[in-house]
Amino acid sequence: MKKLNRKRKSNLNIKSILLIVLAIIAVNSLFSGSKSYSKVEVEYKSEYASYGDTLWSIAERESKNNKYYQDKDVREIIYDLKKINNMSNSDLSEGQEIKIPKM
Repeated sequence: MKKLNRKRKSNLNIKSILLIVLAIIAVNSLFSGSKSYSKVEVEYKSEYASYGDTLWSIAERESKNNKYYQDKDVREIIYDLKKINNMSNSDLSEGQEIKIPKM
């Protein structure tokens, strides 16, 4: 009789643990489900670097005039432009094409 009781207790413990795990998963999915990962097609414009242009000056201009970069720090914009244009550093050459996201 004692063995049956032990099995029942262990079955209850396993069921309790499973219910807790399922509850945690459900709560976690509710919070992570609030993020929206919509596939918005980003449009780009092309600009060509002029003598004296820097990524910093372009990023400053875009932060003021481009809704895509509204309320973004200049350093974030520079990072984004380097990533979009496959640039390993911030050097620009005169006439170099730079793709810039726009809204």
